[in-house]
Amino acid sequence: MSETIVESSGNVFIDLGYSPDEAAILQMRADLMAGLRKFIKAKKLTQAKAAEILGVTQSRVSDLNTGKWERFSLEMLIILATKAGMRVTLKAAA
Repeated sequence: MSETIVESSGNVFIDLGYSPDEAAILQMRADLMAGLRKFIKAKKLTQAKAAEILGVTQSRVSDLNTGKWERFSLEMLIILATKAGMRVTLKAAA
């Protein structure tokens, strides 16, 4: 049995069949969530302390930690990242 290996486009969401505009937003959301999880882990924060810093409930931090991306808008993730002291920028490729 032979498997075909397809080279990634560089965006897993495009590879999964999302349109380019949806894939771009999903990739940004995934990147921000990963950054927030790294922030929480690096600071060794409990969910309660992270919730206090981010200004959300502990259950929202749990959603973040478990990767429930559908529960966070891109705008909300930008707000949380800013509260975490992250600098959020957008680079547009030509």
